[in-house]
Amino acid sequence: MFAVLALSAGTAISSLLLRALIPKLRASFLDQPNSRSSHHVPTPRGGGISFVLVSSVASLFALFSGQSDVAALAPLLSVSLAVVGLLDDRYNLPAFWRFCVQLLTASAFLYFSPLVPFIAFPGVFSSLFFSVAFGFLVIVITAVVNFTNFMDGLDGLVAGCMALIIAAMAIVLDAPWPLWALVGSLLGFLPWNWSPAKVFMGDAGSTFLGAVFACLVLQATSWADAFGCLLVATPLLGDAFFCLLRRLLAGHRVFQAHRLHLFQRLHQAGWPHCRVSLTYVAATALLALAMVTGGWPLVFVFAVVELLLGVWLDQKFAVSFSVASKS
Repeated sequence: MFAVLALSAGTAISSLLLRALIPKLRASFLDQPNSRSSHHVPTPRGGGISFVLVSSVASLFALFSGQSDVAALAPLLSVSLAVVGLLDDRYNLPAFWRFCVQLLTASAFLYFSPLVPFIAFPGVFSSLFFSVAFGFLVIVITAVVNFTNFMDGLDGLVAGCMALIIAAMAIVLDAPWPLWALVGSLLGFLPWNWSPAKVFMGDAGSTFLGAVFACLVLQATSWADAFGCLLVATPLLGDAFFCLLRRLLAGHRVFQAHRLHLFQRLHQAGWPHCRVSLTYVAATALLALAMVTGGWPLVFVFAVVELLLGVWLDQKFAVSFSVASKS
């Protein structure tokens, strides 16, 4: 009952917030199109603050009511990234400061994860193994945050996928109502962000969503389940990961802005925003359903199939990687 109320209230409040915020965002957070943009009309960014506020307030209510479930507090644990992201949307902060906040947030997620005590190696090398594993997981978490941010380049793509991903996580983890407030607030945000977008979520929204997702993955009951939860985001994370890998192999400057993700090259090939976004959302919906009904083994099978379909889309429809690299 609380989940349904949170979902409904989150949707309505988020939409009303955006109606009030967009004129103000247009005044200070206007995104001017450039050669790498997929939009042609100046559009305000920073709209992600709507679902950040809704979910954080819901999480705060849960905290004051005695809720100790970390899944319910995931938005609060991630809010620092939203603040830094909003400042970056406005002032273009140095990457060093953004990365420091990401590292601290990732460390906090691991501190509150029930899985971390199971990182063990018998014998005299136990402490060394734990330190290496902990450091590796911190890097993985920051990668998830940044990959989510990288994928926020077409109208409705990240918001649509993340609404499904977080809903699936809420079901799998039997999470309390604040997560459904986040799902609802994403649904309230989505019509404003769907093509043609009236507002973008900006770094404030995309890094926040990546962080919440990473925090929820680490609340799984086993590493196998955590892996399955991570695979639900294969359309987003797979595109970002393999694009990064191809750029490394091609000798590109990987920290330089580009238009080489599969979703971008499909758009360059003539696919409209809504077609690309719906493709990614549909693929995510299939994985979310697989996780809810069959657990990680079924998600793994579907994730492999979808990666192969991604290769087919890359070869059959998208502008080739080599051609896009020269543009």
